[in-house]
Amino acid sequence: MRDRSTRAPLRDALRTAAHRIDSATPAGRDRAVDALRALAILGVVLGHWLVTALVADGGALRTASPLHFMPWLAPISWVFQTLSVFFLVGGHTATRSLASARARGVAYGPWLRSRVTRLFGPVAAVVLLWTVAACSLLVGGADAGTVHTLVKLALSPLWFLLVFAALTAATPLLTRLNPLWPLAVVLHVDLIRFGFGGPSWLGWTNLAAGWLVPYTLGAAWTRGELEGRRVGWVLLAAGAAATAGLVVWAGYPASMVGVPGAPVSNLDPPTLAAVTFGLAQCGLALVLREPLRRALRRPLAWAAVALVNLSAMTIFLWHQTALMATTATGLLAGRLPGLHTVPDGPSWVAARLVWLPVFALALALCWSAFRVHEQGPRRPRGRRSRVVAVHRSGRARAEAADRA
Repeated sequence: MRDRSTRAPLRDALRTAAHRIDSATPAGRDRAVDALRALAILGVVLGHWLVTALVADGGALRTASPLHFMPWLAPISWVFQTLSVFFLVGGHTATRSLASARARGVAYGPWLRSRVTRLFGPVAAVVLLWTVAACSLLVGGADAGTVHTLVKLALSPLWFLLVFAALTAATPLLTRLNPLWPLAVVLHVDLIRFGFGGPSWLGWTNLAAGWLVPYTLGAAWTRGELEGRRVGWVLLAAGAAATAGLVVWAGYPASMVGVPGAPVSNLDPPTLAAVTFGLAQCGLALVLREPLRRALRRPLAWAAVALVNLSAMTIFLWHQTALMATTATGLLAGRLPGLHTVPDGPSWVAARLVWLPVFALALALCWSAFRVHEQGPRRPRGRRSRVVAVHRSGRARAEAADRA
């Protein structure tokens, strides 16, 4: 009885907060966009937690991947490699935001500063912490290879932010670009690299061209060219068929993430298979827009999505640190299965699934400590929550635009 009486006020408080967030959200906001962004971020986080292993080898830690030992796990990468969806949503929101800024008379410079600051605001904290940590470990006599492995994992999300920021800066030039143009660049680069034995460095051209494809698809979404579910189904079917053909007949890896020791990575740099797979993912995202809009009419579901979006960069930047903090702490108890052991069998997968809630708890602690760099200082007691304030300010802007 006591547990029930304790849970009831908590449940009521959560419902009240969810309804406040729901009522503060502008009526014209496309909630499916926020849901797709949240799913993309969470997909990347879970994917890294599932396929990144830090193996304790003597006094050092080295990276390994279950995909190397168990190639049949490749479908995991199909589910959790969701970067194309993030670029799709990013292209859509950036081009829409730019059009809105121009309509309000806001110049390009202030618009770009606002968006880039939102991206890179939380970066300084993670870079500073890992600079101090790396120096401390080296001074303390830690293995240099281990320190390199840890720092590389911790800062690996930054490559994504650099590419995304570059595309954001180029948004005025990309609002009318047809996605077929960057797709053609990727096709020709891979043809030269793999078909004619061209230089491997040429593949880095795809770092821009490959992610331009979903980004410019997002711009097409803003222009109203991707309305209706038929477009989504066509992209999904064509992208899936092209990816299957490239894997089966052209020798591309089945995994859509990098695998240590593999001669070719689909992601580093992006290959044609990664781009066609991204087209399939974007098609699925477009198909899911309407079901997501219906689902997010529920205040609790919408509140969860809104909260993830408010902390998206903090979650993205600190999830690898959460993994490594758990791994390092676990070493105090010895080599633990699924955490420090070689990922070479189903037993490792089962053990790793058990560790996921622990990683999530470590990430929650990181979020509590570092979210201020993304959300601003903690609100004084008695003031409304940050998420409510954000959505109410959005509603006010929308109503002012309507009056104008």
